Amino acid sequence: MKWGGGGYVSGLIFHPTTANLLYARTDIGGAYRWDQATSSWTPITDGLGFGAAESKYHGIESIALDPNNDQLVYMATGMYTFEGNGRLYLSSDRGAHWTHVDLPFPLGGNNSGRAIGERLMVDPNKPSILFYGSRTAGLWKSSDSGQTWAQVTSLSSVKMTQDQVNAAGGSAMGVELVVYDTGTKGGASATQTIYAAVAPDYASAAGLSANLYKSSNGGATWTPVPTPVSGYHIPHMVRAADGMFYVVFTKDAGPGAGGPGRFYKFDGSKWTLLKSEDPAGGTNFGLGGVSVQGSGATTRIALGVTNSWGNWSGQQIVQLSDDAGQTWREIEAMTGGEIASGWVDDVEIDPSNRDHILHVHGGGIIETRNASAAKPVWSGAITNIEETATLSLATPPAGAPYKFINSAGDIGTWLQTDLGTKPTLAPNANWSNGNAADMAWADPLYIAGSGVANWSGAGGFGFWSGDGGKTWSNFATLPAGAQANIGSTGNIAVTSRNNLVWAPANSVPSYTTNSGASWTATNLPALAVVGQNWDRGYRLAADRKNPNKVYAYDSGGASWGTAGKFYVSNDGGHSFTLSAGATAANLAPNAWWATSLAVNPNAEGDLWLADGNTVYHSVDSGASWTKLGNFATAAGVQGASVIALGKAAPGASYSAAIYVVGVINGQWGVYRSDDAGASWSRFNDDAHQFGGIGVMTGDWNTYGRIYISGTGRGLLYSN
Repeated sequence: MKWGGGGYVSGLIFHPTTANLLYARTDIGGAYRWDQATSSWTPITDGLGFGAAESKYHGIESIALDPNNDQLVYMATGMYTFEGNGRLYLSSDRGAHWTHVDLPFPLGGNNSGRAIGERLMVDPNKPSILFYGSRTAGLWKSSDSGQTWAQVTSLSSVKMTQDQVNAAGGSAMGVELVVYDTGTKGGASATQTIYAAVAPDYASAAGLSANLYKSSNGGATWTPVPTPVSGYHIPHMVRAADGMFYVVFTKDAGPGAGGPGRFYKFDGSKWTLLKSEDPAGGTNFGLGGVSVQGSGATTRIALGVTNSWGNWSGQQIVQLSDDAGQTWREIEAMTGGEIASGWVDDVEIDPSNRDHILHVHGGGIIETRNASAAKPVWSGAITNIEETATLSLATPPAGAPYKFINSAGDIGTWLQTDLGTKPTLAPNANWSNGNAADMAWADPLYIAGSGVANWSGAGGFGFWSGDGGKTWSNFATLPAGAQANIGSTGNIAVTSRNNLVWAPANSVPSYTTNSGASWTATNLPALAVVGQNWDRGYRLAADRKNPNKVYAYDSGGASWGTAGKFYVSNDGGHSFTLSAGATAANLAPNAWWATSLAVNPNAEGDLWLADGNTVYHSVDSGASWTKLGNFATAAGVQGASVIALGKAAPGASYSAAIYVVGVINGQWGVYRSDDAGASWSRFNDDAHQFGGIGVMTGDWNTYGRIYISGTGRGLLYSN
């Protein structure tokens, strides 16, 4: 689906000698390779090795390229350090196929400071040698092209404890980057001079005296390098062709760290200050990415200014110097085209075109191709990068003027009317989360939804449209719990125009008969807390044949919770009765995100439920349930986590196609049944895994079309 960007690209990595060979790493959505022929990005982490059990490896912490072989790519992955050790993926065909090895330390591709680096580096003279600066366990080295790793104990043998990580704010920075001091490549001998930047947290834990260390013997021994400021992070350190280093110092790790920030050049012994940023006059600019080209007095430097928002005279976003940092001019703010201020944490000058400069930001990538002009023109370089995080999807009946409603983190709620263009219909364009939405099945122009007003800090809010998304109104009032309980387990069921039931996260659902002018609590029981900062909620669904019927499913909240419960309302969601049949079925307890409920709109009371382990079917409005034997949890992957219905196959025996994300015979995937679950066939393949699938819905216009969310991969659809 078209959106474009939508999330944080944390790093850009050019091959130093092959023109237009560029990779982008993201914090939650995998990695991409630039395709010069189509001027678009190719996702390279959708396939084998990135299934449901491997979603955390869509957090990319570092990418390294072999300057001697432009086919080789190394990619270090792991979304959060608390999730355990990471992986190193290896490709010999520019990311078209991958193998992987397990790393002996955790990674944090979506932790704080995720644009710092690159942490992973290939020795340009002896490319079988790689170094990695880890967040919690110091510096590591591989001598066999990443197959095995050993800690570089000559720097430090310390591995931070969880208490030390917690003391560092829960997101340790560790050894932040590795830089080789060499202008050569392809020799038989390892590069001898290497620098490693050490974050304050690891320096403290390991008893190290400096934030920068140097080895003159290939990493066998290390000596501290005196720096002009201490206790700072070194997010980026780059080497110019003449051997001069250009080094950013920042007090905070970012993303988008404010000041103080310092920028120096370093010739191996002497430091020269080139630029400072300090909080002043209501601004708090910091320093982020840096890139250089050329040498000597005419070295070109592109320097990113972070935590600088907007577009106004005197603002800084990208500062350019063509005299090795003696003078500076702003080349993005108040120039032309788009601007993207804020998280300017990585900036790159194209090695093959000095006028082509790119930088990352919170919504993707932006570039200029005329950087030397008096007013360079900038534009987004995000075609095919899709990093939105969808929280729920809802498809209307066939013939509605929109394809589906997308409720997503950070970008809010949108109606998709054209699969090939970015949507334009939304309750607002502010920074918000969309948690859930639904429509009246007999009157799909009436839509209601809920979300989080991130732009104002006001908490939860709700909205409705009576004309298919052309105009919107916020609910005049909110039900109990809606403003404070803003988790994505909140959801809404619309029964008819003006009538809906809202279940905020961790709350008793309430109903309204007047589009939110007033609310009344239902009789559903309060939900017990199952864990600190662990959201749960009722999952609601309206019967599409009989709008007086509304269903509520409590999944138990967590795998250690109570058995799932199912409730039925016969008065439009005002009051509910517990289903004894569901209790007898002994539904497995599971988290909200691991469970699902779908209603067949072609038959009253025809329900499908995935309890995380398997699938259940009811044809009597939940009074009794039949358990399907096909699905089963295996190898740590939920047996059935998402279920959706869509248009039936021509001549099918059942009135809907059924799609399940789950495991059959030990293989995870999307499975489809056209005969009410009597038989199943796999609907995806190994090349289409997307780091797992979070939400899914079926289309009622086209058989075989489903809409899914990958892990940080936006929305995708099948034909």
